[in-house]
Amino acid sequence: MKTLANPQSGASLIEVLVAILLLSFGMLSLASMLAYAVQMPKLAAYRATAANLAASHVERMRANTAGFALDAYKETMTYGASLASVTPCVYPACTPDTIATLDKNATNQAIRNELPGNTAGMRVTCTGACTALDGDLWIIWQEPSTFSALNTTNSDECPDPAATPTFTAFTSPAPRCLHVRFKL
Repeated sequence: MKTLANPQSGASLIEVLVAILLLSFGMLSLASMLAYAVQMPKLAAYRATAANLAASHVERMRANTAGFALDAYKETMTYGASLASVTPCVYPACTPDTIATLDKNATNQAIRNELPGNTAGMRVTCTGACTALDGDLWIIWQEPSTFSALNTTNSDECPDPAATPTFTAFTSPAPRCLHVRFKL
């Protein structure tokens, strides 16, 4: 049996280059998935914070149903609007209206403090007449621009700008919204 004088041992340069190319495509897709996976916990935290703020405001309204029945908790839209300063009432001069004003201001301040962007806000509407004690609450915030990998054209469950009472439509990028239906 004859043996070759120069038997091939190892891989050729072309084989090594092809292997590196295939490995780099795998690593690129893994890197983009990792960047997306790092963003998700922060976005989930924003949504959980919005849910806590919504539950807190519903409890405030539940504690002052007389104020809700008087339409005092209705908010057309505070997203993007400047917040007015409110003078606190002093017992026994507090009325359901003044308590509702304080509650709305406290919730709007908490939304601006705990959610990203300085334009975060809310919208509260009654389903039918407010005396029925049920309605809708939206918490609205703008996610930081670092989450650009996410679709900013879809804005979750945001309120319809044409619904009564109307408000200015959202501009791009669309905000994120949390919608809560409630019955007091």
